[in-house]
Amino acid sequence: MLHLLPRAVQRHRTFLATNVVTIFRASTKSFVRRHIGPRESETKAMLDTCGVSSLNELIKNTIPTQILYTKPLDIAEPLTEAELLARIKEIGNMNKQFRSYIGMGYYGCHIPSPILRNVLENPAWYTPYTPYQAEISQGRMEALFNFQSMVTNLTALDVANASMLDEATAAAEAMGICVRQTKKKVFLIDELCHPQTIATVMTRANSLGIKSYIVDLYSKDTNLYTDELAGVLLQCPDTQGSVIDLTALTDKIHKQGGLVVVATDLLASTIIKPVGEMNVDVAVGSSQRFGVPMGYGGPHAGFLAAKRKLVRNLPGRLIGVSRDTEGKPVYRLTLQAREQHIKRDKATSNICTAQALLANVASFYAVYHGPQGMKDIAADVHHKTTELASTIQGAGMNIKNKYFFDTLLVECNPSERKGILTRARLRNINLRVYPGDEYLGVSLDETVSQKDLSDLKWVFTGAHNIIPDVTGIRNLHDSKLARTTPILQFPVFRDYHSETSFMRYVRKLEILDYGLCNSMIPLGSCTMKLNAATEMIPITFPEFANIHPFVPFSQAVGYQQILNELENDLINMTGYDKISFQSNSGSQGEYAGLLAIRRYLESIGETQRTVCLVPSSAHGTNPASSKLAGLETVYISSTDVGSIDLDDMKRKVDTYSDRLAVAMFTYPSTNGVFDESITDMCDIIHNSGGQVYIDGANMNAQVGLARPGDYGGDVSHFNLHKTFCIPHGGGGPGMGPIGVKKHLIPYLPTHPVIETDVDTTRSLGTVSAAPFGSSLILLITWAYIRMMGPNGLKQASLIAILNSNYMRRRLEEHFKILFHGTHGFTAHEVLLDIRSLHIKSGIDATDIAKRLQDYGFHAPTMHWPVHDNLMIEPTESENKKQLDRYCDALIQIKKEINEVVNKEYPLDDNVLKNSPHSIPRLMASEWTHPYTREKAAFPLPWVTQEKFWPNCSRVDDVHGDRNLILTHQDLIKADSQTK
Repeated sequence: MLHLLPRAVQRHRTFLATNVVTIFRASTKSFVRRHIGPRESETKAMLDTCGVSSLNELIKNTIPTQILYTKPLDIAEPLTEAELLARIKEIGNMNKQFRSYIGMGYYGCHIPSPILRNVLENPAWYTPYTPYQAEISQGRMEALFNFQSMVTNLTALDVANASMLDEATAAAEAMGICVRQTKKKVFLIDELCHPQTIATVMTRANSLGIKSYIVDLYSKDTNLYTDELAGVLLQCPDTQGSVIDLTALTDKIHKQGGLVVVATDLLASTIIKPVGEMNVDVAVGSSQRFGVPMGYGGPHAGFLAAKRKLVRNLPGRLIGVSRDTEGKPVYRLTLQAREQHIKRDKATSNICTAQALLANVASFYAVYHGPQGMKDIAADVHHKTTELASTIQGAGMNIKNKYFFDTLLVECNPSERKGILTRARLRNINLRVYPGDEYLGVSLDETVSQKDLSDLKWVFTGAHNIIPDVTGIRNLHDSKLARTTPILQFPVFRDYHSETSFMRYVRKLEILDYGLCNSMIPLGSCTMKLNAATEMIPITFPEFANIHPFVPFSQAVGYQQILNELENDLINMTGYDKISFQSNSGSQGEYAGLLAIRRYLESIGETQRTVCLVPSSAHGTNPASSKLAGLETVYISSTDVGSIDLDDMKRKVDTYSDRLAVAMFTYPSTNGVFDESITDMCDIIHNSGGQVYIDGANMNAQVGLARPGDYGGDVSHFNLHKTFCIPHGGGGPGMGPIGVKKHLIPYLPTHPVIETDVDTTRSLGTVSAAPFGSSLILLITWAYIRMMGPNGLKQASLIAILNSNYMRRRLEEHFKILFHGTHGFTAHEVLLDIRSLHIKSGIDATDIAKRLQDYGFHAPTMHWPVHDNLMIEPTESENKKQLDRYCDALIQIKKEINEVVNKEYPLDDNVLKNSPHSIPRLMASEWTHPYTREKAAFPLPWVTQEKFWPNCSRVDDVHGDRNLILTHQDLIKADSQTK
């Protein structure tokens, strides 16, 4: 009889019969048991609360039947944790650890052991969320404030953000600053910038309609486009290693009305004249060599510093100093109105996450070494480079650099070049190989020992007894290019140089921060799931950590194995035909996917298609990414039940039919709904000549259950830091690879240094500095998939949906649930509508979020996707006890709101408006509030056992935005003015 049923029903019943598995009968060695929170008995109890008999029935009421994926995932059976670590070691040994002196923005470095152990490998540092809840994020914000201060001091500029994705994308963002500030559209790129930076900036310029040209900016004959010049990009030290005073050129550009951006090196800046003293407007670069391994390309914290007049045009996050209600100085995110989640398509950029964890590592590196230690490291690198230069010159070859810091451009004849490269291979050394047969490059770093230096001398000269020739070799210390201003004179960089004091400082900051090691972080649309220790361990294996991103593939066979296996797994889970790993964040994935669509449309002669439809229920970066890709954003409304308004979409499609390029659907939507009409919507877009972008931010509700490539997607990005367990790190790192259908494969990203299998003539270009993005953290996702296996991955999606619906059922008697699907169920997240409560009581979503801190919890997502709402996403990693405690806290808070409504407590003096309650506030000798201290601090009995104390009282956001204090220098200035 089965064959008589409609095909969709057959698929659904087959799915229910064969593909839903229960993990709890698995071996106790199974990693799946460690990752998924609820036990079998808890699952049954939660299903009963939801009013369904099984996970099968839950899915039947949640996901549209027509999109259910009914086949088993074609993914290897799971490994135990011990097996996984053994396997990753085997793969790591396939990589060859040559000594890489390639440079180009990537250098060997030493990770100080106290930073490795106490920060990089510490879940208290790698599991927190972006510090939107300032009162429980003071520790990591102080570390990021140190990062901003470090960058501004070393570059001699006024303000810096709290990190960028990498050097190349920072340069692209800097170009955007120039265009927004000057309202002009020509941008010039000096030919001596790093090639990956040039390529990334050119791609961005093309997408935004900016006229960009690669030129020799030092030539008198270069056209400076006087009337149209927005700015220029220079590099100092440049890609060949030369250090030049840019002051005259900077003055010339300013006279032409343009701004000057310079990519620079922070370590070099400790001993060479900083670019800010050359009157540049913006400095960009990477902090990688400050204690962060190369990792085959990342993650590394880029930086962007600028003159103060440009602060409101800065992309990314800014940490500033404000005050709490007690008047205590505290840190907070500053000028958030610039960001994509608020300004959408009018934002300064589409950046959603950056590299906070790596920025913290870099800032601690500077704290650990201090000003003299940093200068000593730089001086040692420069001294060894100078010694190598004189030896090479003594062998009869020419050093082309007049002044240099750590990099030499060596002129050699073809015979010499061949001999050098042969000897380099014998010593397992990588050099920079320039096109042609005249030049080689070598870049030194802090890891270079005397033996390494001796080997390099032999590689270049073929002998050990060359008499150095110092003729023309100029030492920076004796030149006008030497830095004369002091560095890092703030107390934080001077006070913690013994390991004891440094360890205590890191610990002091650590305990001020709330992470997953404290309790759940149920952030809707952000998916703060378990970052298992076994997944994290391989990232510090030297077999993976010490690989330069531009080594030959023959030296990165292990990495290629990981990339190939991960690509095959993602293809199987998503239904796409090809994966690109270059985009190193979700927002960059959106940008890359949209550019691929634009290139495809251009290839078929549809250049007029420039409209992007974005539902109001889409992820926050979508409209900003649309703008960044050079598209015009048109919004689609939602229905009262949270679905995309199909009628409104049809009207917009009819209106823009000839110009429609793409529609971006977040699925399930940020309204927490699996829209029943998704296949119809995709068909409508395709029938109108457009492409469909499925935002994969919520893929954690689909793995094993639905595949976006099957139900209509042409391209998706996947937030590996969400669905696939890369930790959030307090605001990054992240990875956002994209999957595409066959027709878009030729337009995927390519790279100017490392060949990919994409046709460069049709490619969208380059979207980040490294060819495979932040490759090192792909190990985390690979490990997660390998240990979960096909059934475990599917079970994770099922439990994520169950946990959400369980919380919805527990809370719906107390709060209005804003959206639900056709059958009354939600996807993996649930929205609490606070608007009516706000009208009745004066209590808003922010007050509830702050009061949750008194219960020892992190708030859900606030005011998104609907203002005065709370969006809760519990994830599959949380067990029933944790969900119940969170629900109990919210239910108790509802009672506290009712006390205000019933006038038991005044509107301006109650536990919600005064939350959170810090220890100093509670211990004050005078207590004037109408409620007790016990009610404030311990609202439920179990809170006394599991209390996480907020470090300060509620932060004054308005004061922080009106009084910009973004560095230690600003803080000192503000203190002196107050006195």
